Amino acid sequence: MSHLDNIPSTPGKYKPDKAFRFNSSAASSSLSKLTLYSTLFLSVLLIFLLLLYSPSSKPSLRRHLSTGSHRTPLSLSHKLIRKSARPRSTTGNTVLVTGAAGFVGTHVSLALKRRGDGVLGLDNFNHYYDPTLKRARQKILEKAWVFVVEGDINDKGLLEQLFDAVLFTHVMHLAAQAGVRYAMQNPGSYVHMSKSANLQPAIIWASSSSVYGLNSKVLFSEKDRTDQPASLYAATKKAGEEIAHTYNHIYGLSLTGLRFFTVYGPWGRLDMAYLFFTKDIMKGKTITVYESPDKGSVARDFTYIDDIVKGCLGALDTAKKSTGSGGKKRGPAQLRIFNLGNTSPVPVSTLVSILEKILKVKAKKKVVPLPRNGDVEFTHANITLAMMELGYKPATDLEAGLKKLVRWYLSFYSRSKKKSS
Repeated sequence: MSHLDNIPSTPGKYKPDKAFRFNSSAASSSLSKLTLYSTLFLSVLLIFLLLLYSPSSKPSLRRHLSTGSHRTPLSLSHKLIRKSARPRSTTGNTVLVTGAAGFVGTHVSLALKRRGDGVLGLDNFNHYYDPTLKRARQKILEKAWVFVVEGDINDKGLLEQLFDAVLFTHVMHLAAQAGVRYAMQNPGSYVHMSKSANLQPAIIWASSSSVYGLNSKVLFSEKDRTDQPASLYAATKKAGEEIAHTYNHIYGLSLTGLRFFTVYGPWGRLDMAYLFFTKDIMKGKTITVYESPDKGSVARDFTYIDDIVKGCLGALDTAKKSTGSGGKKRGPAQLRIFNLGNTSPVPVSTLVSILEKILKVKAKKKVVPLPRNGDVEFTHANITLAMMELGYKPATDLEAGLKKLVRWYLSFYSRSKKKSS
């Protein structure tokens, strides 16, 4: 069986046995620290945006492009780039996917390529989590004829070269530093950018459900206030949405933001609870399960990767063209924000119970209070807008999705152990 199943998941019937209480979290880290780090983030981003429009010499692609552990010659790079970015038909899209070797980026790139779009990937293969997993994803992409340029989205010279080499119709911007807690120690690593070209592509980018912060209203709607971030990660995602609004207004960029709700599935990040729970339960290690201050359940709107991919493609297919050219706006441009969730939050304790059932192993659990480091007690997406405008309809319940996840995990890591031995 393929590790990346291209057959849509079928709807299941799993529902939590009983309702559980939702309560808003207390404060996160101190306001002064949040203000300081958010100011640093915005300062670096604004400096970068100023550099984005300043004249500079264009460095050779030779020093930028690589695959795997070896550099790719200039002539070969051009050939691979153009082949990868060429759509199957004249009506197909040409898409630059940033963060292409990431969890969501890999699945989206493959889905675009399968349906005939031209796809070029960009990823810096950072070490936030084991890059071995990213390299394995890269191999899957290469087999599907998706070339991944190794480079940073903050490298202006590289981006200029790529936009000169390929006329992109869309940018699927999925590159960002993942993880809420990581941002507490590395706020500078969250800098990301918007791109303007002479023929501007429509841009779809990954925001996050974390922008809802301390919001206690259920369900989370795109119309709700998002000015109470509970983490630095949330603050930078919110800042990204505000900057997108500015670029839309000034430069006529067509921009669509997607607020992902706890994405899970095969090829997921190893720092996510569903994967390290799986690993530790199998090894007989004690897992930590968080509870709210009033001893209530911490819950997440877990959303299977296949459903997220459908939402991403729906956003791309309904995105209108940008109205700017060469940094000048020619008319009003599209600006949208959508929730992509499962709209069926499940307590983390139930997640653990399902994993116990699938793995046939009883978990050793330690229940502790939810730390005040940026995580919130619950998430619950209102997806009405995405359903109406994108045709988005999540079809995978948690138990069905976790079965696929565990199947991939056992297969992938058993092969990895054999190779290492």
